[in-house]
Amino acid sequence: MSLETPVATGPPAQSTRRRKRSRSGSVSARLSRGDRIAVTLMVVVPTLLVLWLVWLPGILSVVLSFARWEGIGGIDTIEWIGTENYKNIFTNYPPFEPAITHNLIWLAVLFAIPTPLGIFLAVLLDKEMKGGRLYQSAFFMPVVLSLALVGFMWQLIYSRDQGLINDITGGTTDWYGDPNVNLWAVLVPTCWKQTGYVMLLYLAGLKAVDPSLREAASIDGASETQTFFRVVVPVMRPINIIVLVITVIEALRAFDIVWVVNKGRNGLELISTLVTSNIVGEASRIGFGSALATIMLAISSVFVAVYLRIVMREEQR
Repeated sequence: MSLETPVATGPPAQSTRRRKRSRSGSVSARLSRGDRIAVTLMVVVPTLLVLWLVWLPGILSVVLSFARWEGIGGIDTIEWIGTENYKNIFTNYPPFEPAITHNLIWLAVLFAIPTPLGIFLAVLLDKEMKGGRLYQSAFFMPVVLSLALVGFMWQLIYSRDQGLINDITGGTTDWYGDPNVNLWAVLVPTCWKQTGYVMLLYLAGLKAVDPSLREAASIDGASETQTFFRVVVPVMRPINIIVLVITVIEALRAFDIVWVVNKGRNGLELISTLVTSNIVGEASRIGFGSALATIMLAISSVFVAVYLRIVMREEQR
């Protein structure tokens, strides 16, 4: 007498859908009316704030970039001029070219100095050295400070009359005022702040690396340097991409430290300061400033789109 295994009568996909519906139904049944209201508010309120504070101003900036408007009067005072603002920016606006150059210099310096330095500090702190928590806090402290405050703090070093550098060297250089050196002077505290941020990101990535990978590389005879570049770095590819995108965005949106120094003039022109000076400056040109902001938004969107594409590809894998 043989025993036969009973065969399921319903299709597997149907039974799976039933189980999912039953689970979702049981979860919703466990939520009280107050819980559902709280969850709805947690979703709706942040969404409305993002639409109101981020998307709406962004869309209005793009729309107003095709107009001439001084911000005085109602909507009926807006004069639509097509792409004239963009033509003026590229052909008849002298500060635009140095602003682009300074943003590119900003980007290159952030890649060349704080990124490798942050990686180096992260590797050292990952070795569980004595006093590592203290060093980690000290390196991360500048990150929690605004760049405007950092700029004021470094005034104690850069001041022409009472600054530390001139006191030591006996010089009289106005580090924040001289257009030949003020950009490089501002980049020093910027790198000081950015290094701690990069260090924290890579330190978190190093903590997440599977120790068995390093052990296997060590057994195969790889040195510590070879293990880092051939095993650890490829594993931290998502962190590398995040640091890349963040560095580009930080270079494009650099503003506060330059604005508190001299409002982005006299050798410190950046795209962000040009936007602010045209929109809220003495001669308010909302349309022209919006065109500058749109250019800045377009450049940033390219890198954000690349980042999202890479992240989505990683999730699919």
